[in-house]
Amino acid sequence: MNLDFLYGILNLSFWEYVLVAFVLIQITFMGVTLYLHRDATHRALDLHPALRHFFRFWLWMTSGIITKEWVAVHRKHHARCETPEDPHSPVVVGLKKVLLEGAELYQAAARDPQVTEKFGRGTPDDWMERNVYSKHRNMGIVLLIVVDLLLFGVPGIIIMAAQLMANPLLAAGVVNGVGHYYGYRNFECADAARNVMPWGFLLAGEELHNNHHAFPSSAKFSVQRWEFDIGWLYISIFKALGLARVLRTAPEPVKVEPRKHIDLENVRAVIVNRMHVLRDYTRHVTLPVFREELRNAGGAMSSRVRKLLVREPALLDVNAKSRLSEVLESNQALKTVHEFRERLAVMWSGANMSNEKLIQHLRELIAQAEASRIKVLQDFANTLRSYSMPMQPHAA
Repeated sequence: MNLDFLYGILNLSFWEYVLVAFVLIQITFMGVTLYLHRDATHRALDLHPALRHFFRFWLWMTSGIITKEWVAVHRKHHARCETPEDPHSPVVVGLKKVLLEGAELYQAAARDPQVTEKFGRGTPDDWMERNVYSKHRNMGIVLLIVVDLLLFGVPGIIIMAAQLMANPLLAAGVVNGVGHYYGYRNFECADAARNVMPWGFLLAGEELHNNHHAFPSSAKFSVQRWEFDIGWLYISIFKALGLARVLRTAPEPVKVEPRKHIDLENVRAVIVNRMHVLRDYTRHVTLPVFREELRNAGGAMSSRVRKLLVREPALLDVNAKSRLSEVLESNQALKTVHEFRERLAVMWSGANMSNEKLIQHLRELIAQAEASRIKVLQDFANTLRSYSMPMQPHAA
């Protein structure tokens, strides 16, 4: 008896089925990162309308995702990150819950009309969205089942299951869970986001989560030379084909000969490059001073103090803050460099400061650093004088 019909129209080999499943899942992740994340949510990327609609259709069919809901939940995540209002913070609800119930947490927020109304503005509201995608969200999954069974036969059941599970498990669970719990941090942003790994290719670049939270409006997630964002590779290909336009990427510091007098351009450059400024401060001031004081302490100071000094203060718990306060009160050099970092952060903390006050604030900071008698702090102050805004390209 011929059973070829059980293997669908394509009748593939085992490894061909595996390859097809992998490619189909990668297309889903491509749609999530390029269309939902970098384009619709953060407007760092402008995809061609045809490409946008392909991803809308694909995501509706493979996951039932509605653009407005996904965008609203993610925008709220950034706006309320690591607070009780964050839709899916492992810092608040625990890593296990986000890993295993990430999709449920997403659904709970997505079904809240106040969330979608406040954070979902600017998303598609055309005839297809109103009459097909939003109105019949489960019809896409039914279509997926039919297509997978026709093309792949019985193995299509496994492929379909993999497609339906990939986004809730890997994106909602791993990125939103592990991405705020384990990994490395290039930047001490005000949340717990981490880079799960430096090679973002399994989840289309979303693994570089700390970089994204440091620069949410950047179309490119990789920052270090040794990091790889395959989503950026996709963007480069679509850009070459005329199907994508990059609107914003993370700023790259521009440094000139240190100024004698602080001006508004210098202040603006320091603020725009604040993540780079803080990272350089940690590398070139905080850690060298800590290592020197650790040597001088002769075992009287724990190496674990390093984490307290480097960590974003907003992420320290009560006990950690108390321990840090004790260390700073007993060590003047560490207290000086820590307080300088705190005063530096005032420039971009959201306080209402006029341009004149910002200029004066930076002048006073630099003067204090130069009078500190801490060589690395004096050198850093001189570096602050060198930050400059990039030259604007001439109009064609």
